Amino acid sequence: MTLPIITYPNKQLKVRSSEVIQFDGLLHQFLDDMFDTMMSSNGIGLAAIQVANPIRVLILCIPDEEGNQGKENLLEIINPSIHNPKGNTLYQEGCLSVPGFYEDVERYESLTLHYQNRHGEPCTLEATELLAIAIQHEIDHLDGKLFIEKLTYNRRKKFEKEYKKAQKEKK
Repeated sequence: MTLPIITYPNKQLKVRSSEVIQFDGLLHQFLDDMFDTMMSSNGIGLAAIQVANPIRVLILCIPDEEGNQGKENLLEIINPSIHNPKGNTLYQEGCLSVPGFYEDVERYESLTLHYQNRHGEPCTLEATELLAIAIQHEIDHLDGKLFIEKLTYNRRKKFEKEYKKAQKEKK
């Protein structure tokens, strides 16, 4: 089942998500619904807060070399924490909650991620490149932050102007 994605400037996106303690059938169904929602929206990542559920859950499905996003490449990340971040890289990011806007954002180049899977088992992942960037982007959501908040003052003003213009054109 696909879930509605909440979009900027919805204040729910500012909520800091709570840790998951129940790893049950409800969580598993929610993870499956998140996957359906992300795929139907052509996303590569989705945080639970983006579908109005303030829990520390995110999913990622980075496309393979052919651009396919098979469920076998799906990462279900619960209660994540970043360790050993290294380097800096600039990447043009977009967001399902800020549709139609893309901006260069500086992120760590590589990191180690500690998290739990859908069954509550502890996992560790070494991430670089797009995967590391996507993890940081989605964890920001869990902390109530959007990628546009990382922009410089001038780029943020440009975003606000473009956003207001896009809203007027929709009416």
